[in-house]
Amino acid sequence: MISRWNGFESILATDISDFLAAKRASGRLFKAEDSALRLLDQYLFEHEVRHPEEITSLLIDAFLVSRPRPRPRSYNHLLCTTSRLFDWMVTQERIEKSPVRAKYRRQTSQRLPFIFDLPAAQCLLKTAMGLPDNPKAIARGKTYYAIFAILYGLGLRVGEACRLRVSDVDFERHLLLIRKTKFYKDRLVPFGPRLESLLQDFLSDKMQRMGNLLPEAPFFSFTRGNEIHPCTVSQTFHALIPRLGLSLSPGTSAPHLHDLRHSFAVGTLLRWYKTKKDIGSELLKLSTFMGHVDISSTAVYLNITEGLLREANQRFEIFADPVIHEVPLL
Repeated sequence: MISRWNGFESILATDISDFLAAKRASGRLFKAEDSALRLLDQYLFEHEVRHPEEITSLLIDAFLVSRPRPRPRSYNHLLCTTSRLFDWMVTQERIEKSPVRAKYRRQTSQRLPFIFDLPAAQCLLKTAMGLPDNPKAIARGKTYYAIFAILYGLGLRVGEACRLRVSDVDFERHLLLIRKTKFYKDRLVPFGPRLESLLQDFLSDKMQRMGNLLPEAPFFSFTRGNEIHPCTVSQTFHALIPRLGLSLSPGTSAPHLHDLRHSFAVGTLLRWYKTKKDIGSELLKLSTFMGHVDISSTAVYLNITEGLLREANQRFEIFADPVIHEVPLL
């Protein structure tokens, strides 16, 4: 049986709640940080820490190693969140100094996302369409086909797709209203005629099964009231991957659902190269489209692929050709 969380209970309960409230007031969701601080709160509560003076560097070290974090990135995130809490408490003059003394673990390698090219994406969509229905999920294949199509075609985050409401799909202006984004900001995402046709067919089929839908009804759901949870979409995606027969390049990890968003960014950049667009000026448009606050966030998604290298090399050769073949004056 899963125990229900009843709030922070440790000596730092008020401090953690205030810290999270302060960060969220600045426009951050802080979901992962919330989960990490619940672990810290639970550790302090279970070890009967009653006074702030008992929270020493040795205690923090013991907490960090008590959590199974084999990957440096996961360990560093837990350490970073813990450190930020105590640093904030110092600035608020709640404690004199931070007890965090642990060092970050060195990351020897980064996960290389799997970039879905068009054939791989089509294979995923075809396989998703073949998913059988079950008593709790009617039109399962069509639903996941539509979800994966907009994740790949528009670069949405899976949570953004799952939170779509019927009224958020504007067929007259060809726009999606994306609510509750990563920084609490709404944004408009345009879609083309192919996705328009797909979404119209999906909604028409859904209304034939369920009847008229209220504007606030979830666009993607198997019932009239509950949207599909992002974790369910991720689980379905991972269940389909072994059936696709994908070939992974050396150093590339098995596909993650978020790789569809990576693939959208890389595919957009590749199309810009092929159509001779000014990449520097276009990147701001891509950043806005994907809901990023700055271009540096978008750059994380622009993984170098063989196709990008080939197009970039061709553009450089055209640019450098007059200089390379210029006859020197004697």
